Amino acid sequence: MANSKVRYVLILGALTAMGPLCTDFYLPSLPAIASVLNASTSTSQLTLTSALIGLGAGQLLWGPASDRLGRVKPLLVSLVLFLLASVWCTFAHDIGQLIIARFIQGIAGAGGAVLARAIARDRYYGHELTRFFAVLMVVNGLAPIVAPVLGGALLSFMNWKGLFLALSVVSAVLLLVSFYGLEETWSKKTTAPGEISGVIKSFVLIGSDWKFIGLCLTQGFMMAGMFAYIGASSYVLQKIYALTPQAFSLCFAINGLGLILFSLVGAELSGHYGEDRILRSALIFAIVAAVALFICGYLSFSLPFILVALFFAISINSIICTIISSLAMQRQGDNAGSASACLGSAMFILGGISVPLTGLGGISINTMTIIILVCYIIAALLYKSLVLDL
Repeated sequence: MANSKVRYVLILGALTAMGPLCTDFYLPSLPAIASVLNASTSTSQLTLTSALIGLGAGQLLWGPASDRLGRVKPLLVSLVLFLLASVWCTFAHDIGQLIIARFIQGIAGAGGAVLARAIARDRYYGHELTRFFAVLMVVNGLAPIVAPVLGGALLSFMNWKGLFLALSVVSAVLLLVSFYGLEETWSKKTTAPGEISGVIKSFVLIGSDWKFIGLCLTQGFMMAGMFAYIGASSYVLQKIYALTPQAFSLCFAINGLGLILFSLVGAELSGHYGEDRILRSALIFAIVAAVALFICGYLSFSLPFILVALFFAISINSIICTIISSLAMQRQGDNAGSASACLGSAMFILGGISVPLTGLGGISINTMTIIILVCYIIAALLYKSLVLDL
């Protein structure tokens, strides 16, 4: 049983890392992509935006499919599609092709995240599910640490196309591991394959649960703030503060380590004080950290002060998202795949919207920090009005 849990942690953690790999791995190469493909900064950012929107839209495809066809088959299809899209990215000749290929790569990458959450919900419940999500966050947190560092290191001897070729290899490995290492956990009897009424009914039931919707939107706006950081930080730290791609990758990795540490702390605290209490405290902490980050940027503090504030403003997301994922999934046990899809789609679609907003009027430390702060405030207000007050 212990060996089985370890196997599932490693495989599901790797699958949930498909999203961060899709978004973070190539970040150090964004300025180079803009230069090589003769694209503006804002246009090159669309390669990230299209992937985020694909990750959000893909949730709505793979989640309902898994509630009707099982977890493993849709997962394998998504991994094959990710492999093909990564190859297309490798051979893209202009920014338009890359944007389209990244959108498809995002749709495919969504399968890993949404199905990993659904499989975890099939196997665990209650605080055990919260603890399992925390462990997944730890494994998943390695991706933001390893991805940009590895991407920056690879850029020292290959161009940006080589990064997408490496993603092709990763997806091929995950395809084999999932095929041989995962068992079907879905047991609910489905209706006729061609009938969509069951899917529609699932989304109607989920949409009528306002607390679930509140949790989705709270997590979505928190992650929108983090995606604003992901989309703008490479330009802010490399262009404005003159960091090398390798130094930027190191800063990005430290924040990834913060996500892991905060996830472990959050899981431990929620076991002692309860998920709701820790979630409320974490939301307040997030706003305070975002305000501090905005002040540091607005008053032109030196880079060390900005990096410290950024560390806390980003790391707190792991506590909030771990607890919200557990609470939301527990409310929709009979529709785990569709519920997971709603959680993921809100996160990535809102993130896809927040990224280009950081480029309005030119990317700067101020535009990045303002978007982060606004997203966090909206998240807290939605949690209070749709979850606490209902």
